[in-house]
Amino acid sequence: MSRTKQLKLGAFMRPVSIHTAAWRYPGAIPDANFNFSALKQFIQKLEQSKFDAFFMADHLAVLNMPIDALKRSHTVTSFEPLTLLSALAAVTEHIGLIATASTTYDQPYHIARRFASLDHISEGRAGWNIVTTYNPDAALNFGLEQEIEHDERYRRAREFYEVVIGLWDSFADDAFIRNVEAGVYLDPEKMHTLNYKGKYFSVRGPLNIARPVQGYPVIVQAGASEAGRQLAAETAEVVFSGVNTLEAGKALFADIKRRSQAIGRTPDSIKILPGALVIVGETVEAAKAKQAHLDSLIHYDSGISSLNLALGYDVSGFDPDSLLPEIPESNGSHTGRDRIVALARREDLTIRQLAQRAASYGGLIFVGTPQTIADEMEQWLFEEAADGFNIMFPFLPEGLNDFVDQVVPELQRRGIFRTEYEGKTLRENLGLARPKNQFFQPTSV
Repeated sequence: MSRTKQLKLGAFMRPVSIHTAAWRYPGAIPDANFNFSALKQFIQKLEQSKFDAFFMADHLAVLNMPIDALKRSHTVTSFEPLTLLSALAAVTEHIGLIATASTTYDQPYHIARRFASLDHISEGRAGWNIVTTYNPDAALNFGLEQEIEHDERYRRAREFYEVVIGLWDSFADDAFIRNVEAGVYLDPEKMHTLNYKGKYFSVRGPLNIARPVQGYPVIVQAGASEAGRQLAAETAEVVFSGVNTLEAGKALFADIKRRSQAIGRTPDSIKILPGALVIVGETVEAAKAKQAHLDSLIHYDSGISSLNLALGYDVSGFDPDSLLPEIPESNGSHTGRDRIVALARREDLTIRQLAQRAASYGGLIFVGTPQTIADEMEQWLFEEAADGFNIMFPFLPEGLNDFVDQVVPELQRRGIFRTEYEGKTLRENLGLARPKNQFFQPTSV
């Protein structure tokens, strides 16, 4: 088997663990989501092991679950992603810094400016995870009485993206000449005024910051619905997928690569990174025991809330020990709902069992030894189900240390993960080209 392929690895770090009970696990840092000292140690450990990126999700509401669940949640307080990543940029040199920002509850000028700033501060390590945000409770924090319809959110997101990249291209790379003797700071011929007028946005520009170091921060997208896949094919360079089986991974991988080729992109210009919760043990049985202990710490109040959120439908009135009823479609995440329903049908899970799984993680899980986990990751890579993974740690710091100290060396031994960074920027390390400025041609030498 050829070893020319290399895994790309991101670390999903907001929340620091996707698992509801992570903060209760023995030895865990209970306030890790809001502990800058701990987060600094985590990212530096990840950089030492040559991870591609530190990935920050985001949410825009607190009252998005019943109080009985909220009081048990370790995500109720977390740092704003771009603020945190700007601080972490100062204590790292190579690892990418990816932040989620919503196209539903922000403005293109704000987003373009913030991510351009992060890219300059980090010397070319920023990435923007584009989300359309389904959350009725978030809507109430932004003056809306109800959430925007699903496909409408994606149409708005497509236009939002066009405005942002137009703003990032406001200046040629050599626009700021800073000629002290002549007293000329900027060449006006190398400044572009966008004057964008669309269905959703009207933005004059230019952006009041130089073009990002990477041209554009790396574009990440996580939607897997029909609209989400098309948006990913048209805009994304990294796709954070939620598939939970090898066959589903192969199907999504092939579909998004096919869509991207159909619009003239090369397959390697887009990296597919499924989220994967990884639990490592000295034996498979020991790893499963860790998982069982972690899951036992989930309170039903938390589980049923997570399940209702994933389904977009309240099933708390049903008998917890009955099978899941028929679930109507909602305005929420189609992918998340379909995944949970498929899991329930496939394994004949009761609502109580499904609630525990929903609060744990309903996506891809690798549980085993460093060798068995590496075997599975290698299979996903070479059977074209993934270009890498966005790793989710079950609890911290132990779960993170287990992966970087045991699994990463095994991947490196097999020749499918780097031992040194390829470059300084996130684009260089991911093997992505720097985009050309759509308004200015580079100056010939």
